Order: sequence, then C-alpha cells, then structure tokens
Amino acid sequence: VQLQASGGGLVQPGSSLRLSCVGSGGTFDYYGIGWFRQAPGAEREGLSCITASDGKTYYRDSVKGRFTISRDNAKNTVYLQMNSLKPDDTAVYYCAADRSGYCSPYPREYDSWGQGTLVTVSS
Repeated sequence: VQLQASGGGLVQPGSSLRLSCVGSGGTFDYYGIGWFRQAPGAEREGLSCITASDGKTYYRDSVKGRFTISRDNAKNTVYLQMNSLKPDDTAVYYCAADRSGYCSPYPREYDSWGQGTLVTVSS
C-alpha cells in the first residue's frame, strides 16, 4: 500500500491541526497504521497507532490527552487530531502501514511509509 500524509503547517502554540494519511494500492483496512515524527537531529519516534481489525490504539505518553488517532476505512484514511500543540511538537510527521494489522510504536515493524508532512509550532 502507498501512503500520502498531509495536513501539516505553521501554527501557534496551543493550536490544533489534523493530519491525514491516505492509502492506495492495497486493502487499506487490513493494515495497522502508525504515526511517527522526526525532529532535526533526533530519532524517529512513534506517536500513535491503530490496529486494522478492532481499532485498538496506542499513544506515546507525551501526546496522550492531546492527540487522537482514528480511521475511516471507507475513505482509506487515518487521521491524527493534534490539539494543544507545543513548540516541542515541531517535526516532520510520517504515517506508516504494518501489513500484519497490528499496532506498534517501533518504526522497524512497518512496511510502507508516507513522504512526511512538516508541522511547525511557533509564535
């Protein structure tokens, strides 16, 4: 499956953004989908993911209560709603697909990656 992430931009602290990850070329609802981010000079970190079959979710501690992942299989899309954004959230955000259908915070578990969308939180 090919993935395309979008929805990034420049926002002020405390603002919200919704990222979208659209899949094509595969049976999207069979895939677990994860959201990751990578800041300059830092490793890629797993933020949130959602399983294929039952929609179970995972959140990194630093985004719990602020970020919400959801999926709409009819639209081949997974969303990441990000609220109360902070300057530390500035990074390139990526979505990725795991053909096992499971949910993992580890990049190595994923088979396909989108191209990334830049989120900048600054006043």
